[in-house]
This record gives sequence, C-alpha cells and structure tokens, in this order.
Amino acid sequence: MAVIKEERGDPRLSRIVEADKVPWYKKPNLRFLYLILVPTALGVEWTSGFDSSMMNSLQAVQSWVNYFDHPNSARLGLLSAMYSLGALMAIPFIPSATKSLGRRYSILLGSVIMIFGAGLQTGAQNSDMFLASRWILGFGIPFALVNASALIGELSYEKERPTMTSLFNASWFVGAIVAAGATYGTFQMASTWAWRLPSVFQLVPSLFQIAFMPFCPESPRWLVSKDRGDEAFAILQKYHSEGPDGEEFVRLEYAQIQSTLAQEKELASKFIWGDVFRDAPMRRRFSLGAILGFFTQWSGNGLTSFYMSRVLNLVGIKDPQRVQQVILSYTCWGFINAVPISIFAPRYPRRIGFLTCVIGMIVSFTVLTICSARFSIDGTSAAAIPLLVFIFVYSPFYNIGMNALAYTYLVEIFPFAQRSQGIAVEQLTVRFAVFFNTYVNPIALDAMGWKYYIVYCVWLVVELAVVYLMFPETHNRTLEELAFMFEDKAIRDKVEEGMDKVLHVELTEHRETEHKV
Repeated sequence: MAVIKEERGDPRLSRIVEADKVPWYKKPNLRFLYLILVPTALGVEWTSGFDSSMMNSLQAVQSWVNYFDHPNSARLGLLSAMYSLGALMAIPFIPSATKSLGRRYSILLGSVIMIFGAGLQTGAQNSDMFLASRWILGFGIPFALVNASALIGELSYEKERPTMTSLFNASWFVGAIVAAGATYGTFQMASTWAWRLPSVFQLVPSLFQIAFMPFCPESPRWLVSKDRGDEAFAILQKYHSEGPDGEEFVRLEYAQIQSTLAQEKELASKFIWGDVFRDAPMRRRFSLGAILGFFTQWSGNGLTSFYMSRVLNLVGIKDPQRVQQVILSYTCWGFINAVPISIFAPRYPRRIGFLTCVIGMIVSFTVLTICSARFSIDGTSAAAIPLLVFIFVYSPFYNIGMNALAYTYLVEIFPFAQRSQGIAVEQLTVRFAVFFNTYVNPIALDAMGWKYYIVYCVWLVVELAVVYLMFPETHNRTLEELAFMFEDKAIRDKVEEGMDKVLHVELTEHRETEHKV
C-alpha cells in the first residue's frame, strides 16, 4: 500500500476515553455544550445547504426565470458561480482573521456579511444586483465555515468529537430541505415573492449564530495560543471532566495542548501562509486538504445540487411541479441518510469509509449514464425509473465519505496552528471546483447531453486510485496524538517530554497549595 506511514503520539488520553462508558447526555455540562453548538456552529452549514438548494430550485420557478429575462446557460452558470467567486476572494484573509478574532468572532463576522448579502438578494431589482448579492453571500460563508468546523472539533469531548464533526456536513441538508420546501411552496406565485420569500429565509441561520454565540465557549486551543491558559483550563474542566477519571483527563489534555502548541509555534513560519510549503509533512497535509476539497465537489454531486432539473430533462421529466417534487424528495432523502451515516461512519476506519464512498459513486454514476443514454437513443420513458433510483442510491454513498468524513478528516490531519489554513485551502479548492462546475455544467449538458456523465465516471475512477494510494488512517486518535503524525519521532518525543514537564509543574503547584492549606 503506497501510503506514507503515519505515527501516533502519547496514547494516555485515548485510554481514558476508551474506558469512559458514560453517555454524553448524562453529563449536564457536555449536554449543554453540544446543544449550543447546534445553532452556533452546526447551523453554519444550514446557510450553505439553503443556498445550493435554492439556486437548484429557482431554475424551475417561472417568475424568477421571467424576472431575470430567461438566463441562458452561460448566464445561469454565472448566477450560481458568483457565490463561489465571492468565497475565493475571502479565503486569503481567513487565517489572519481567525488568529486575531478567535473562532467565535470569526463566525460572527461571516454571519453579519451573509445577512447583508441575503438582504440584498431579497431586494434585487436586476440581475447585476442579484449577482452582487451572490458575491457577498459567498464572501461571508468561508469565515463561518472554516471556524465553525474547527470550533466543533476543538470543543467536543474526544469520545464524541468525530461524530460531532461529521454531523457538521450533515447539517447542510437542514438548510437544503427548508430551501426546497420554501421554493416548492412559493414557485406557483405569479409575483416576484415566489423567489424573494426564499431569499428572506436565507437570513435565518446567520441570525441564529448571532443570537446564541454569547452562550458558546471559545476554543481552548485558541485561548492557549493567546496565553490565556487559565480560561482554557476552566473550559476544559467544565465540559470534559464529567466522566470517570475526568480530572485526570483534563490535566492530561491541557498539558498535551500546551506542549503541542508550543512545538507548533516553534516550527511555524512567520508568514501565516508560509506553512503550506514549509516541509514535506506539511506539504502532504495541505495536498490532502486540497484534494479532498476537489473530491467533495467533483464527484458528480454538482449536477444533483445545482442542475437537477436539467438531469431530469435528459430522461423526459420536464413538468415543473414534478421536478420540484423530485428535488424536495431527494433533499429530504439526503438528510434522512446523512444523519445516521454521520453517527456511524466515524466509528470505522477513515480509509474504509472513503473507499466505500467512491466505489458506490462509480457504480451509481455508471447506471445513471446508461439510463440517460438509453433515453437519448431509444426515447424510452422507462429509462427515467432506474435513473431516479440510482440518483437516490448515489446519495448515501456520497455522504459516507464526502459528507460525513470530510470535516472530521480535515480537523484530524491538521495541527491547531495550521487548522484554519488547512480548512481554508480545502475551501479554496471547493470554491474553485464549484465555480467551474456551476459555470461549466449547464454549458456542457447543453452541448454534450448524457455523454457529459462519462467525464464524471472516469474522474471517479481517478478518485478511487488517489484515495487508495494517498489517504492515511486517523481513526481512534486524539487531535494532539495526530498533530505530528507525519513528522520525525524526535518531534513527537519532544512533545511528550513537554507534556510531562507541564504535568510536573501542575503537580508541584498543587502540592504547594495543599501544604499551605
């Protein structure tokens, strides 16, 4: 197997987690933490899902088509792609904003920008104003996405951390269902409120972040990086000490964070983006992040997320109401399978999850291609049935790897100091891929019809080879154990020595306090 060998750090934390059999819902503080992360962090993906689903559905809303003068394929692609263009412009600023503001305030910054964009979109008077609103919405989303996904991973107790980060992407479907349902409920309106009303609803997730963020704690790792160790320790003690050996876990966790961040700071480049090319292990991490970003968007999902109506048209399904019903049903099905997959997929090795995902997508897309070809050649309406079936079959396979494991994997392969840059690079390639897809897909579908699907079939085979050869295993390890998994053993030994020193200092201070008492 041609993968670079990865190593784990000190396993003491993992042993305590494995021995902790108390479920999270029986730990009052941890239960509150997970509940507050729903509107403040998981809810960020509601906006992303809402936007994709809304733009997909609006193509079947006659008042929107008429108001914007029946956009051709190129114009339609630009209207969808402008969101990604805005995101691309924001990505260079994310690490600096995160370093200065922290996770919470960076999420709030993105939310405020998106509220302004959604308001402008609602009141759009022409296509240029609509394009501008799409750009502003896209500019705001990466600030929130990068920091929300990282905040979930850095606040969650290690036992539930993989599941919580996996649920982040599954939250996309909540916004997507609301958008599909709202558009289905308004698409028959003759007035422009048929598309303005769904645009109003796009404000809601960002309002949730602003309303509930005061009750959400900051990332302990960011606080430690700012020499606010007492605050970080208090957060860890409140939320991570409720299980057996909880106090011991928090002492070890805090010491491991202190030692790991000190080593990361020693190795980090002065230029915030310099770490991308710093050394071979870091180049490997950023390459994996970039590759994963492309894969999440170039696996055929762009067709079902943005251009489902055109996919259905290629097998004779052209009735607007039927198209809206399929879009809504497909979105609901995505949510139904994504949530249990997000809960169960992180319990198994990451490589197995990614390989299962890609193999399932190859099979699904091959059948989809054959069905569309049969309709084009024979004109048989029966081809629509297996096509619909395998569009729905495709969804759970996609969700295993590209949804459930994507952010879980990103949080695991990057150390804290580079986590914002790593997820930002992933978002960079996501937005490049989405911009390309949303602009090119409608043009390619018009020019090539079903033959365009062959491109995705070939590409998915390439994905399979890359996953098999390049993706390392990160299952069953804490974030600090994974922090230097690609580096030399000397660096990991140095982190463990630093961890022991922190523990020794803490123990000495504790004994001195007891002696004084």
